[in-house]
Amino acid sequence: MDSTSTAGLWDRLAGSQPGPSLWTVVVTGLLALAAVAPPRVWRVTRNAVTIAHEGGHALVALLSGRTLSGIRLHSDTSGLTVSRGRPAGIGMVLTAAAGYPAPSLLGLAGAWALATGHVTALLWGATALLAAMLVMIRNAWGVLTVVVSGGAFALVSWLAGAELRAAFAYGVVWFLLLGGVRPAFELQRKRRHGAAPDSDADQLARLTGIAPVLWLLLFHLVSLVCLAAGGRWLLGA
Repeated sequence: MDSTSTAGLWDRLAGSQPGPSLWTVVVTGLLALAAVAPPRVWRVTRNAVTIAHEGGHALVALLSGRTLSGIRLHSDTSGLTVSRGRPAGIGMVLTAAAGYPAPSLLGLAGAWALATGHVTALLWGATALLAAMLVMIRNAWGVLTVVVSGGAFALVSWLAGAELRAAFAYGVVWFLLLGGVRPAFELQRKRRHGAAPDSDADQLARLTGIAPVLWLLLFHLVSLVCLAAGGRWLLGA
């Protein structure tokens, strides 16, 4: 690859691109809501939120000095991230706490990137993160979902026109912001019925002595604040 093409790729990645019309932003938000709200649709689309959830556990485990053993994603939209290290302490607490806020925080970061015009950087960054995550996947369903997701980002970023790239990016970010709200409510409902005794909130309670309901409140707070802030950025408010 010559220097001109290298410079062109860098300009495409680091440069800013004009955002779509407000109409496109609103429509992609409504489409994302349609992918989150209906229960039958959510059973499928929740797989994407699980990827972000388990990716959050994995990233924070690495950043906190733990050794990542592997990630499993299941067809029922559950997942498991296994890491090695001290069974207690701040690293374990941060790792356990990272899952539920991860989709919303990724959505907030994506909203900032789009608000500053970095559509291509967002798409390439997402592709790179999914590629890195693929190395640690330890089951066939997980490989399939990550490959399909990463392939969609790669195809859109390389082959689609500017308007379609922007619409796709806005739809993904809306989906993360909206989809990040629902899992904590689902966990709350499961715990109310005596299910999910080993949930992230319960693990955090055992690690810290802080009641699970307070961890649930934290998950709710993060997701709702991210949705409000990210939505303002996306709408240009």
